[in-house]
Amino acid sequence: MSDTTIYDCKQQTVDIGDIVRITTLSKEFIQSFPEDERILIESMMGNFFKIIAIDEEGQACVMREWHDERGQLQTHVIALDAEEMEKI
Repeated sequence: MSDTTIYDCKQQTVDIGDIVRITTLSKEFIQSFPEDERILIESMMGNFFKIIAIDEEGQACVMREWHDERGQLQTHVIALDAEEMEKI
């Protein structure tokens, strides 16, 4: 377990390697991305991701990978608050 205990929306503990479903993302967070990336971020809601890290603020981090129109691999790592994820 990491030094900081992290919880999901149901107060279940989560740690690196756990699988979570993203339940919600704030509109402000989604709007912080360039317009062409917003649909990719929004599409993360309802999907499952492995926690890859716990950041310095104690948030669980997950990564989304996709290939852009040129075939280049792109990634986004996002940090989730408890209410934004549910442990599976």
